[in-house]
Amino acid sequence: MKILITGGCGFIGSALVRYLIRGSDHAVLNLDKLTYAGNLASVEPISKDPRYAFHQVDICDATAVAKAISDFRPDAVMHLAAETHVDRSIDAPAEFLQTNIMGTYTMLEAALRYWQGLSVDGRSRFRFHHISTDEVYGTLGAEGLFHETTPYAPNSPYSASKASSDHLVRAWHHTFGLPVVLTNCSNNYGPYQFPEKLIPLVTLNAIDEKPLPVYGQGTNVRDWLFVDDHVRALLQVVEEGRVGETYNIGGGSERKNIDVVLGICRVLDRLRPRANGAPHEALITYVTDRPGHDFRYAISTEKIQSQLGWTPSVTFEEGLEKTVRWYLKNRGWCDEVSKGKYERGRLGKAK
Repeated sequence: MKILITGGCGFIGSALVRYLIRGSDHAVLNLDKLTYAGNLASVEPISKDPRYAFHQVDICDATAVAKAISDFRPDAVMHLAAETHVDRSIDAPAEFLQTNIMGTYTMLEAALRYWQGLSVDGRSRFRFHHISTDEVYGTLGAEGLFHETTPYAPNSPYSASKASSDHLVRAWHHTFGLPVVLTNCSNNYGPYQFPEKLIPLVTLNAIDEKPLPVYGQGTNVRDWLFVDDHVRALLQVVEEGRVGETYNIGGGSERKNIDVVLGICRVLDRLRPRANGAPHEALITYVTDRPGHDFRYAISTEKIQSQLGWTPSVTFEEGLEKTVRWYLKNRGWCDEVSKGKYERGRLGKAK
């Protein structure tokens, strides 16, 4: 299968690219604008493989997108390119609307024109896979789970822009017949994640003896999904998922933010004790909460498990240790991708 991936130099996208090239016989064309979060270093391990190609393309550039699709002639498009960080969406929402909404529209239009020109067999095999987030469903109380039928109720500029893109994908399927599948995932973590996200940020700050910022009292809950489990699910959905369907992908690992931070501290206490002998948790600092911070996300994976047989294989404790060990061994990657882009300062302060 020939697969065109947008955002393949980002965190999840690069994990998907590496997985496809190393673990399958698929050919991959990676389209990425190379914003602050998109880094060629993340795909360097497979960059010389003859089945892999990269084009620096902005998904809002209709001409460039259409040419890339026409020249590569993919069997599937896996659309991951997006602005993703909630705090940045508070500071600069227009960028999120442009990339996540208009960029998705551009991809859909190009994919539709390409699909309409395929043979009958080619049209039956083609898929447009839109990768989204559980944040489109809003927030949960202490109980309950997000299901594929949960009404949308986004609360941040980021989640609102992703909700909009989800609706566009469904509309292009129902109105124009484009064969689509959608997935909404819980919080991803693992190697190669840009250091503004919670787990790499806390890990790197702890290594540098800097404060470990925790929003509010750290009681907000997230369901954590190891990125390698996620990309395994993504491939399974694009190959086996039913056209027009949505599949939720979660790790089944709900944790309070403070417990995630404490878990990182305990791993570092074993692997890299502080020079003064104090525990890393002594660096924890509680900061003003994010504006409109959703309390809890938790996702049901009943549908993808029952219909496709996918289940997560990495426990949170296993994944967290793998992730912390990776950041300890790959500090050069962290410094290179952050240089001039992000100094691990606070983002998303409401004016």
